[in-house]
Amino acid sequence: MTIDCFAISADSRTMKAVLTVGIGGYGKLVYRDVPVPVPGPCEVLVRVGAAGVNNTEINTRLGWYSSAVVADTATAASAPLQEGGSAEEGGWNGAIPFPFIQGTDCCGTVAEAGGEAGCGLIGRRVLVRPCMRPAGYASHDCIWLGSDFDGAFAQYVKVPASEAFAIDSTWSDAELATIPCAYGTAENLLHRVKLKGEEHIVITGASGGVGSAAVQLARRRGARVTAVAGADKSQALLELGCDRVVTRDANLVDVLDESAVDAVVDVVGGSGFPQLLKVLTRGGRYATSGAIAGPVVSLDLRDLYLKDITLIGGTAWDEPVFRNLLGYISRNEIRPLLAKTFPLSEIAAAQEEFLAKRHVGKLVLIPPP
Repeated sequence: MTIDCFAISADSRTMKAVLTVGIGGYGKLVYRDVPVPVPGPCEVLVRVGAAGVNNTEINTRLGWYSSAVVADTATAASAPLQEGGSAEEGGWNGAIPFPFIQGTDCCGTVAEAGGEAGCGLIGRRVLVRPCMRPAGYASHDCIWLGSDFDGAFAQYVKVPASEAFAIDSTWSDAELATIPCAYGTAENLLHRVKLKGEEHIVITGASGGVGSAAVQLARRRGARVTAVAGADKSQALLELGCDRVVTRDANLVDVLDESAVDAVVDVVGGSGFPQLLKVLTRGGRYATSGAIAGPVVSLDLRDLYLKDITLIGGTAWDEPVFRNLLGYISRNEIRPLLAKTFPLSEIAAAQEEFLAKRHVGKLVLIPPP
């Protein structure tokens, strides 16, 4: 007997979603009814239970990835690239596909399958891998959920069946939605720097989503962690497992000494960048996936070549990264840092709170049932 698990071919259903309609302020986020997507032959339809808030969604709406922008993300938020302007280079992979649905983090339940590939997932709770490598891992080409195609700021999202991973966990949907983008990015950076136990690592922006994830994942590896964050976040980070917290306004060289650190994971950039190379030891490794304090930095090439430092940029995730995270969750080797939830309709308030940087961990949006 054949089980019919395919979606209907013509779907007139609608769902609530947030459409990002162009470059600009919060007025470019439009909450409205749109058609429910119909999964293709190798896709599944996921009913979204929760969707995390990330820097990338804000940066994309602002056109911050354009080379024309040199300001930090907070400044860019108050003065977007060009209200209603060109989106040809404002996204990770160039042009932004306005109007579209953002949302890089997705936890939900598979509702339908468009073909046999996804039949076994129907009814299962899944995490969606947001960084997809359609050309394989020999290439650095990647496409991102909620950046290159419609994402999870909606009641439903369709994704390749191969990118939806069933997960059995006692965590809530909101807790699981804190994981994909932030923890995947952090795990990828630590994988790239080949962090080993007993090594000393500095993690900037340590109270944010990627930074706090990197703290946990570095501690899991047995590394000594120095976190850089606001003074008001120190106690929370110490409780998370940091060995030391250095405030953002401190001089790292004065606090740690030169050549005292094996690796750096940096999502801040800006004026503090030169100190990070100073504190790295000979043969040290620096990895970055963000620049919230500013993308244009000062680099003394002598620090780079005289100390044999390796600089690493991380966007495309390596093959083991997402499966590693699923294993850590199932073995309770990490814990979610859910700061607060908002209804999907209150996305502007969530992004405002995100930019205020008063929280530790992740903010999460909940679509209507």
